[in-house]
Amino acid sequence: MMASMVVPEVTLNSRDGITMPVIGMGTSSYPRADPETAKAAILEAIKTGFRHFDTAFIYGSEQDLGEGIAEALRLGFINSRSELFITTKLWASFAERDLVVPAIKASLRNLQVEYVDMYIIHWPFKLAKEVKSTPVEKEIVQPLDLKSVWEGMEECKRLGLARAIGVSNFTCNMLQDLLSIAKIPPALNQVEMNPAWQLKNMREFCKAKGIHVTAFSPLGASGTKWGDDRVLGSDVLQDIAKAKGKTTAQISLRWVYEQGVSMVTKSYNKDRMKQNLDIFGWSLTEEELDKLTHIHQRKGVNFASLLGPHDIVLEIDAQL
Repeated sequence: MMASMVVPEVTLNSRDGITMPVIGMGTSSYPRADPETAKAAILEAIKTGFRHFDTAFIYGSEQDLGEGIAEALRLGFINSRSELFITTKLWASFAERDLVVPAIKASLRNLQVEYVDMYIIHWPFKLAKEVKSTPVEKEIVQPLDLKSVWEGMEECKRLGLARAIGVSNFTCNMLQDLLSIAKIPPALNQVEMNPAWQLKNMREFCKAKGIHVTAFSPLGASGTKWGDDRVLGSDVLQDIAKAKGKTTAQISLRWVYEQGVSMVTKSYNKDRMKQNLDIFGWSLTEEELDKLTHIHQRKGVNFASLLGPHDIVLEIDAQL
């Protein structure tokens, strides 16, 4: 296996022809990794071949990622920041027109960079104040003023603070509403997707509208407080993996890739990082793809279970 693998890229719909590596390294961990562990993992990921890194203000990992990138530059693992694709996200407490640009500037300071490649609206609603614990009172969760917040996102792009802008956890209806008012359409929608939650309708809608789909939890978020082993523990996936001499995780990631979807996967384990990138140069057969189509479908992340059964979140959960 090569010391550093080359990951294919997808061209986003943004007018600038921006390309994005199809696998990103996630940096969300609960409990949070200590800064040294996180930084070491970022360096190892860059050495392994990762060039796309996904963070968010709420993860608390922007500073660790920034430190890791600065160290990688110092050590010569990369020659310039432009070799990386960095995604971060607008937190729901800042989802107001006048707070969007200050929020991205705060993220850029954390990351020690002048721009991000992708800036995403993290949640499809607003939180009226900073939330310290969950669930929350009903009045805390408010509808997103999509027009004004998206104007703030568009300003981030115009100012050169973000090369491309997108959304996360948006339903097809919300995407349709956004497309009707956007001067700059969203480049992507980042949603939970894996063989156990295949989102066929969402994928078809986004393809028709020129919106790229990125999968989070492509392995079912195994080992996290919200995930489980419905993907990695699937008999169907395990049988295919055994027959092909691959890991169950590689089968899941390859399936996501074959749907034309990019993905964000997190592991701080060196061997698993390599395995997660080693999903190219081989493919799933028609028979294997057909078996994966019939896996029992169950979503992992529900906003209502996190925030409480409020009307806004129940409506979004029902459509995602």
